Amino acid sequence: MKVLVVDDDVVARMMLMHLVDSCGNHAILEAEDGVEAWDQLEAGLAPDIVFCDLRMPRMSGLELLQRVRAHGAMGELPFVLVSAASDSKTLDEAAQLGASGYIIKPFRHEDVRAQFERMAAAGGADEEAPHEVARRLGIDGERLRLYLDGLARQLQAAMRELPGQDADDVRARLVRLREGCATLGLHGAAAGLSAAAGAVPDAAAVHAAGELSAALALALEAVVRQSARAAHA
Repeated sequence: MKVLVVDDDVVARMMLMHLVDSCGNHAILEAEDGVEAWDQLEAGLAPDIVFCDLRMPRMSGLELLQRVRAHGAMGELPFVLVSAASDSKTLDEAAQLGASGYIIKPFRHEDVRAQFERMAAAGGADEEAPHEVARRLGIDGERLRLYLDGLARQLQAAMRELPGQDADDVRARLVRLREGCATLGLHGAAAGLSAAAGAVPDAAAVHAAGELSAALALALEAVVRQSARAAHA
């Protein structure tokens, strides 16, 4: 997979490139700002995914994203924004411009890995086989079922407790549940929870209960299905 990393801060760029490299065998390219990245894209560079800092001189990440989405040949390019900003206004703007994902600095390995898992889910690999998950985690099938049961309880509790909570608390809880789903091989469910977290507005406590419940219910279905598969593996 070809990955383009864009950040004007060389230390942050190198750190992100290291995390991308730790997520698989990727060809990693870099650009120091949006202008350089756009020049490379216009010259024919065709990455499979872009990780781009939000705030940069000359051309910001949002401006680069806007150009990419308006360009027919690269309009569907997976584009992940990276920023220290986590306020709802910034998240909403990123979503409206068509960001595929959003990573909040400081970088964490699991956040970068989740972007590749979302791509895998979009390509049809929604769920890993239970034996593959167990092998990846170094556990047996019984332990995997225990983990799945624990995640199911967390999802059920979230369905009861999240509606009515503060928007920031809702987002944080959804992100933790997403990480649990991704760890246990439920990449479609992880992608759904990630999308739900990114779509939570400031008024989530009042308006988003139905949408949250739907995303949590789909994730719970995936956990139950995976647990049944693990029991018969």
